Amino acid sequence: MSPFSDTPINLDKLVFQEVAAGRWADFARLFESRGGPKACWCMVWRTTPAERKQTDGASKKAAMAARVAAGVPVGLLAYLDGEPVAWCSVAPRSTYRRLVKGMGTDPTTEDNIWSIACFFVVRRLRGQGMTRRLIQAAVAYAREQGATVVEAYPVDPDAPSYRFMGFVPTFEEAGFSEVGRAGYRRHVMQLKLD
Repeated sequence: MSPFSDTPINLDKLVFQEVAAGRWADFARLFESRGGPKACWCMVWRTTPAERKQTDGASKKAAMAARVAAGVPVGLLAYLDGEPVAWCSVAPRSTYRRLVKGMGTDPTTEDNIWSIACFFVVRRLRGQGMTRRLIQAAVAYAREQGATVVEAYPVDPDAPSYRFMGFVPTFEEAGFSEVGRAGYRRHVMQLKLD
């Protein structure tokens, strides 16, 4: 049951879909909803040097829209009863600017590493295990796209920042193992896929 409602919510009805041009309107509606990430449009880790100069929400929305229109993978939407209710940024690590400085990678396998970089869940569904479900869907999606490793950058539950990237215990429960650190707060965790 949701902590914000007396009506039980059946999360088994969740449907996960790739954000593609045909779902742009749903993506925009979720991001522009109350409490949505309309200021960043999940561009924090994606911006090019030229895009970094544009700091307003409209420019970030346009940059994300251009990626989606071009068919660049950006992530998944979760739907409940046909309504977009959550988001997980999952894409090839190469589509992000460097998430982790100093961790060398083999450029021939870079596209086989997919990164989970952030989450957004509508308020009424928070605290019900949505992040776990988003991680499961993201891993399945990355595997279908040919990923051999899924990487994430969560923080400790008491961290004062980067909380949108998820928490270490949730990723540990999903089978991820720590392989390094990114700065002071972010852990670098990986799940190797068969």
